Amino acid sequence: MWLSNFTLVLREEVVSRGAIRIEDGAIAEIRPEPVGNAAIDGGGRLLMPGFVDLHGDMVEREIAPRPNAMMPIDFGIHELDKKLAAAGVTTAFAAISFATESVYGYVRSLETTGAIIEGINRLKHDLLIDHRVHARYEITNLGAAPALEKLLEAGHIDMVSLTDHTPGQGQYNNIQSYILSIAERRAISEEMAAEMVAKRIAMRNNPEIEAKLKEIVALSLKWKLSLASHDDDSAEKVAEMHDLGVTISEFPVTLPAAVEARRRGLWTLMGAPNALRGQSMSGNLSALDAAKAGLLTVIAADYHPAAFVPGIFKIADYTAMPAAVAMATRNAARSAGLTDRGEIAVGQRADLVVVEPGDVHRIRATFCGGRFVYSDGTLHQLRALVA
Repeated sequence: MWLSNFTLVLREEVVSRGAIRIEDGAIAEIRPEPVGNAAIDGGGRLLMPGFVDLHGDMVEREIAPRPNAMMPIDFGIHELDKKLAAAGVTTAFAAISFATESVYGYVRSLETTGAIIEGINRLKHDLLIDHRVHARYEITNLGAAPALEKLLEAGHIDMVSLTDHTPGQGQYNNIQSYILSIAERRAISEEMAAEMVAKRIAMRNNPEIEAKLKEIVALSLKWKLSLASHDDDSAEKVAEMHDLGVTISEFPVTLPAAVEARRRGLWTLMGAPNALRGQSMSGNLSALDAAKAGLLTVIAADYHPAAFVPGIFKIADYTAMPAAVAMATRNAARSAGLTDRGEIAVGQRADLVVVEPGDVHRIRATFCGGRFVYSDGTLHQLRALVA
């Protein structure tokens, strides 16, 4: 099948009015000019590789859209699958938290976390896009470690990040602000929230934490999984994580942390919503500032997959379009150890996104493995393919 008359975003250049041929779910041929009798005429629209999302927090909101309003897990996974396809995501790592002390309560309990992971692994072959599991291990939550270890040994985990949300550092360096946030989310008094925070801080002194952390890291590396650190706030924290075997610095919260991560050759991942808004929702390092400094290498959906396309265009104000696109595609794939996707090149999976730039950049269609998985109806030829 030929897709013709598209503006192709290749690894090093943008080619106007190019064409690609898809065969057996992969890209078989690329031409710098249109071809006749193509299955789809793009009308000059952009054709990008499908987005590889290494950190998406959305599945929990599909399962618990409101507090105490739980939906069936299989239903939530299917609904998220449709939304991701419409957002141009073709490979999605669902970020599942092993953090039973979280303010999110039951939805991050070991029971629910295990059920979500089981559901993704059971349903993955019947979904529109390629779904994988990113396990977020909260290092102070020793009670969650046995469950994670079993899932790692069973081959149900595809990526691990090491998180430490102990108040007073990282994402929650302002303890008073964190106390107020806890009080608001849980509808409790400030005094009760302060007691909870003090308990969280005391948990970090457990001498078993470091030993169990090393065990989780060793098990992850045994299965050749990519390891990420989360919310690095200093060069010293980056160095510590790098020495453990981490290769991705997720959401560095300060410029010195991002600088050290790049100096040590780590991938630096930040949120597409941060890039779109031009600022972190928590007052941390701006993704655009990181891009301007040449420190940003990967963007992820974080909490809003629709931010990928406008986020890419924002970043492209400070770097070439192929480099901006690579942050959501090739770089993301390679940082996760995936070499078969992430760029428009012969032999790569035909994971593709059709984008129409404008005041609001629109995704018109998505292909996953050469299979048409989403269209907004703009490319009318797609209707004939479905029929």
